[in-house]
Amino acid sequence: MARKDRTGERKSRSNKRNMRVPELGYYLIATDTKGTERCFFSGLQSALPDEIKNRIVIKVVETKTHSLIDKCLEYCSYDAQYRSPWIVFDRDEVQGFDEIILEAEKKGIRVGWSNPCFEIWMYAYFGEMPAIQESWTCCSEFGRVYERKTGQKYSKVDDQMYNRLCEKGNEGAAIKIARQKIDQCIREGKSRPSEMCPATTVHELVGEIKEKVNNNTK
Repeated sequence: MARKDRTGERKSRSNKRNMRVPELGYYLIATDTKGTERCFFSGLQSALPDEIKNRIVIKVVETKTHSLIDKCLEYCSYDAQYRSPWIVFDRDEVQGFDEIILEAEKKGIRVGWSNPCFEIWMYAYFGEMPAIQESWTCCSEFGRVYERKTGQKYSKVDDQMYNRLCEKGNEGAAIKIARQKIDQCIREGKSRPSEMCPATTVHELVGEIKEKVNNNTK
């Protein structure tokens, strides 16, 4: 039943649609982790210039790996015309990694995947993306580099993670390195994301957001 507003008139469901639309994009990101990706993208949202913060929305939702696509579609069924759906997840030990990516893309969902893990993307902020195959090794090695560069222990639930990466690293260089790694894999004849290691497409999402920021600030 529709509720009444302060004048006693009933509110229609359509009134909810009259909320201000973030003109530069509403990024709906579904991820299968409870720490790293949320902290990273929440930090990115917080770091947006004041004049941009109400014009770009970055919303992160968490779910199980096998539910990433369904959860993304569920959230995007509301105001689908302006939501930009993404899933962000790692190869790690995920079964059907390539298949999940293909299915998402077929359904209009963009994918920020990392092989072997999200830390390989953050590694690039410090100027390299080393050839590491195992997720646990990547996390451990990145932790050592992160502490050396920032003076802080690496924690997957650190809400200052993004700020420290940008302060002590170089985001523009990270995007460039990630792009070069993908191009290198393609030149080597690797077409499946599971074969591309180290590699990530998270730079596409971050790069798109930062390009909008750069084009719309003084």
